[in-house]
Amino acid sequence: MAHKEMRSMMQGAVVLTAASFVAKVLSAVYRVPFQNLVGDEGFYVYQQVYPIYGIAMTLALSGLPQFISKVVAEQPEISGQKKVLQQLFPFVFVIAVSCWGFFFLGSDEIAYMMGDPKLASLIRVVSFTFLLVPILSFYRGNFQGHLLMIPSAVSQVAEQIVRVGVILIAAYSFSSFGWSIYQTGTIAMAGALFGGIVAAVILWYYDQKIRVGSSAYLTQWSFSKESRKLFGRLLLEGGIVSLYSAFLILFQLIDSFVVKNALVVSGLSDSAAKIDKGVYDRGQPLVQLGLVVALALSSSFLPALTKYFINQEQGRFLQAAKIFLRLTTAIAAAASVGLALLLPYMNYALFKDYQGNGVLGIYVCSIAFMAVIQAYQSIFQSKNQFKTALLAAFAGLLVKAFSSHPLIYLWGTAGASLSTIMGLMTTLLLLVLFSEKEINQFAGEGRFLKKLLISLGGMTIILLCYQAVVAILLGMIGHRGQALVVTILGVLIGGGSFIFIIIKIKLFTIREWLTLPFGSKILRMKR
Repeated sequence: MAHKEMRSMMQGAVVLTAASFVAKVLSAVYRVPFQNLVGDEGFYVYQQVYPIYGIAMTLALSGLPQFISKVVAEQPEISGQKKVLQQLFPFVFVIAVSCWGFFFLGSDEIAYMMGDPKLASLIRVVSFTFLLVPILSFYRGNFQGHLLMIPSAVSQVAEQIVRVGVILIAAYSFSSFGWSIYQTGTIAMAGALFGGIVAAVILWYYDQKIRVGSSAYLTQWSFSKESRKLFGRLLLEGGIVSLYSAFLILFQLIDSFVVKNALVVSGLSDSAAKIDKGVYDRGQPLVQLGLVVALALSSSFLPALTKYFINQEQGRFLQAAKIFLRLTTAIAAAASVGLALLLPYMNYALFKDYQGNGVLGIYVCSIAFMAVIQAYQSIFQSKNQFKTALLAAFAGLLVKAFSSHPLIYLWGTAGASLSTIMGLMTTLLLLVLFSEKEINQFAGEGRFLKKLLISLGGMTIILLCYQAVVAILLGMIGHRGQALVVTILGVLIGGGSFIFIIIKIKLFTIREWLTLPFGSKILRMKR
């Protein structure tokens, strides 16, 4: 029975990971045609308010469902599950309504603090997504607590398809019917609400069809002495998962309040500052795509790490944790370096010009730091250690918040990119310091770090030679199709050379290769 349950859990993790992958790709890719249709200023308007939606989405999609599924799984009887859900729901409901009230009633003040009063209508629209958080998170958490991942997966993908559809319709209307960038942004933000409603309907349908546990928590609330303890767990455990799931989104929220205002203070006109912020925001979909592999690795390793910790298999836990960190560090570092080197071609292929190459080159380096942060956080989470991870996250956010304005004043949006890297480095450094010494030995074992630096150096030299050949043969690329072909070839050359080098210098063990998708096929290249 235990084997069957573990197998079901792993299959469920695969389903959710696949759905998250599709949703992340959709959430990143739509921004390219959106920016192409509305321009950098229109993109700025949308991205200023996007982090507010991102917080609501994280609560409804990962942060709260993960915690709810955990407390449901802890209760062996239906009556116990019903009781904890009835105790939790009112707390989540009050938090959600408070968030809605804060953003809806404070929309004018928030828009003013962002330096653009016209953003108020977008903030009011997106605030309603918080009202969907309780029902979405409890449906998903209850299903996941019973190892039923299909409802969550289907609702997640459907939500993104509807949202992206509405956003692209709004962008098309801007170019076809002459809407203002603020009207376009308001309708685009409404896509989040429509998508959330569709997701709620799908989850309700599955609930009626499957009848897992009880949905009495929606109307029959319960309070007892245990409620206070449960609320404390909600804030700490649910809060830390939500915090790290939305970590980069919170950095973007800080940017929404600081970047445009600091650019104006530094001497740019209001219009120029908006365009500069829009160019800077191009980095977000690139980073989002770069982190997809890290998300997949976290989803794959977390159940195994938790199992080893609960069963007190310290040796296997340490081994799995070190493999996890080695794979994440290598893949994320290669993605960051490769993206930074190919960014000029990618920027032109996707966004029609070369603006912000240096700024975006710095920004995409956050992929490496964020991926390793997520890996360490997953290790802490598997051991139910939340307070140290919480401290590290807050320290990183404080560094980002306090360093942004002076750095932007000095170096423009490059300063914003640097403040993001500084904040992430602070969090990562603290997580490393708080971790067990044995886990941190992953970097030194088998000369891993030295071999990784050699591999990255080799890939960098090959890509620089590739850039030189492209410059000699094509000069300054002025056609998007050309830039796209050069980008794809560069990805193949960079990725291929990195894989070739790490195989030759034996960066990974055979066991580590077999952990990766297509790892067994790549290993055959050695023969």
